[in-house]
Amino acid sequence: MKAAVAAGSSAIARAKPRREAGGFSTLYKKELADHFHSARFKLVFALLILTSLASLYGALSSISDATFSSSEYLFLALYTASGSSIPSFASFLAYLAPLAGLAMGFDAINRERSQGTLNRLVSQPIHRDAVINAKFLAGVTTVFMMIFFVGIMVGGLGLAVLGIPPEAEELARIFAYLLFTVVYTALWLGLAILCSTLCKHAATSALIVIAVWIYFTLFASMVVSIITNIVYPLEGIEGYYNLYNNYALQLDLERTSPYYLYCETATTLLNPNVRTIGITTQASVSGAIASYLTFDQSLLLVWPHLTVMLALTMAAFTVSYIAFMRQEIRA
Repeated sequence: MKAAVAAGSSAIARAKPRREAGGFSTLYKKELADHFHSARFKLVFALLILTSLASLYGALSSISDATFSSSEYLFLALYTASGSSIPSFASFLAYLAPLAGLAMGFDAINRERSQGTLNRLVSQPIHRDAVINAKFLAGVTTVFMMIFFVGIMVGGLGLAVLGIPPEAEELARIFAYLLFTVVYTALWLGLAILCSTLCKHAATSALIVIAVWIYFTLFASMVVSIITNIVYPLEGIEGYYNLYNNYALQLDLERTSPYYLYCETATTLLNPNVRTIGITTQASVSGAIASYLTFDQSLLLVWPHLTVMLALTMAAFTVSYIAFMRQEIRA
């Protein structure tokens, strides 16, 4: 009898982790389904597709010029070239990818709370953190799908038009660029979930994350320029000696912006002729031989950018995780 009871207890102990893990899996699939069936997802996805098609049209118009027809790495021009007053694919994503992350997360927690479903979720026989983990991972998965879809779509349509297959080096650069774009978007997703966790109303969290997005994409460079010109004025004779320090400070402050880090990384990965992302002086380029960097060399240049972006993403999610776990949730 005792042996049967012990065996039953052991079976229950073994089954409990599986039930909890299954709870996370169920929540993850539910969040994915909610994203894929939402009008918000369809609108953002359609916007990304339309802007990608527009950028492809502009790129193909530029590639048809003599400037691009004889150049190497022609396939990469599909993502970097702009024409007919249409920004490039990379330029579009620098602005629109954050919106995709914000749209997927600005009401992730407070919407559940306002609808009264959050209490029912945390009362289920699963770990409480499975709720926020599932929301974040489902959002990242959704973002990954959207970014890679439009990226592959641009490459596939460009290949059909150009008829020139990409080299392995180009494919590696495009894959790394798209992967970094997912990380960049995940950062904004993490910020959106953080605001959704801390703010009671979805409208409040939406206004905050949109304000942050507008600042970093439109106004951060202007603020940095004002600060650097105050610290190191460029007027008069003194300005000649302040030029280097002015630019160095400006570069350091610019790199506090996720938008600037992303643009610098995208330019380096998609343009093999970019040999440095720091300050270039006459002495540093004297005697240098003009040549393309290999993919490994370009990746080495932007590795700190990727590290910082990952750290910021994890920091945003960690703060939202801690805040969610400490919140009192009532019916």
